Amino acid sequence: MEISGVREYLGDDWKAVQDLLGSTLHSGIELLDTTNENLLSHSGKQLRPLLSLLVSRACLKSAGESEKLTEVSWRYAAAAELLHNATLLHDDVADASDLRRGAPTVRAMLGPQVSVLVGDFWLVRAVSLILGERDSDCNPRVVKLFSQTLSSLAEGEMLQLQKAMSADTDYGDYLRIIYCKTASLFEVSALTAAISVSASKQLEDAARDYAVKLGYAFQIMDDILDYSGTASVGKPLGVDVREQKITLPLLGAMANCPEKAGRVREMVKKIPDHGEFADEIISFVKENGGVEYAAEKLNMFVDEAIGALDAFGECREKELLKELALFTAKRTW
Repeated sequence: MEISGVREYLGDDWKAVQDLLGSTLHSGIELLDTTNENLLSHSGKQLRPLLSLLVSRACLKSAGESEKLTEVSWRYAAAAELLHNATLLHDDVADASDLRRGAPTVRAMLGPQVSVLVGDFWLVRAVSLILGERDSDCNPRVVKLFSQTLSSLAEGEMLQLQKAMSADTDYGDYLRIIYCKTASLFEVSALTAAISVSASKQLEDAARDYAVKLGYAFQIMDDILDYSGTASVGKPLGVDVREQKITLPLLGAMANCPEKAGRVREMVKKIPDHGEFADEIISFVKENGGVEYAAEKLNMFVDEAIGALDAFGECREKELLKELALFTAKRTW
């Protein structure tokens, strides 16, 4: 799947979102505007607004509507991207990250204070898009959904920190963490897209189900790449275990080799004082089928995401959503 081809297919809708991102982030403050322009130029694949536009158009076509998308759909799509990047700017400070998408982070270039402030700015501008310019633009349900997502993002970070200290993450904990940190933002992108075109309850539910499963699959692939990726990932490998994060590949290896699980968890606890344990744990994952275990779960969620698309009528957008799910399981970044 070529993401550039999907953007080209989305045409004026994609351009409208990009224009909205640029205008919304303009401040007239040189340092802030330069930083924002640099971030936009390294903004990755922008999967969340891509997902949002595909869902909103698929909903319209499934309902037999010929109308084009309006500013409402564009605003929600752009808001999801701003919110996503705001969390990344804050994450880079919390994780002391020097690289993001293969480029130096704002934290590395300008310091943690600037990264937090820029993240706050992106977050506030996301809220402004959600609310709209006029009182009549504000949809209370959409505001509530984005608010819930912000809460989930914070809860996921805190649960992950708690579990890093205790090293007792199980599969249920893992799913809750990746829902909060990743899938919730995919979910709000798709669901608000459906709401923006007044889709039926059936299509809303299908969009939500698809997006949550896609978000699970996306994060599992990230966690697999942390153990078996390449330089194309744009960040160092083995970061998760060095940060005491027990992700699905490690959970899988412990499930396949339960007699060593206790010792491995103790090593995870002691990594801050024994960095050499990280390489041993990575080897344990590779030798005990942890990556393969995670890949099976990944494929399960991809299949479930594709199954959710049955509610949509036949259209190019539906096919692209299917391709996006399949692409998630094959990406190398």
